[in-house]
Amino acid sequence: MSLETQLSTDEKILTIHMEEKFDFGKVQDFRDAYLNVPDSVDTIVVDLANTEYMDSSALGMLLNMQKTMADRIGQFRIVHSRPQVAKILKISRFDKKFDMS
Repeated sequence: MSLETQLSTDEKILTIHMEEKFDFGKVQDFRDAYLNVPDSVDTIVVDLANTEYMDSSALGMLLNMQKTMADRIGQFRIVHSRPQVAKILKISRFDKKFDMS
C-alpha cells in the first residue's frame, strides 16, 4: 500500500494518509503528495493513524514540507498519531512547529 492523498470538496485541505512505516523509503512519494497541490489549498494535514514506525528522515520530510510550502500554505497539521509516534514528535518538539491533534 502506498500513501494516499485526499483533497477536501472545497479544495482547501489536502490530507496525506501515511502508511505503517514513515521512513526514508517514502521520500519521493511524500514529496509528490504535496508539491503539485492546487493553489486553493491552504491547509495540509498529515494523518498518522496507520503509522506505527517513524524515523528521523520522516521528521526531516515533515520539516522540508513545511519549509517548501510555507509561502503557499497557512496551516500544517499532524493528526491521529499513535502514542509511540506522538512521543517521538513531542520529544522532537514538533508540537511547537505543527498543530497536533
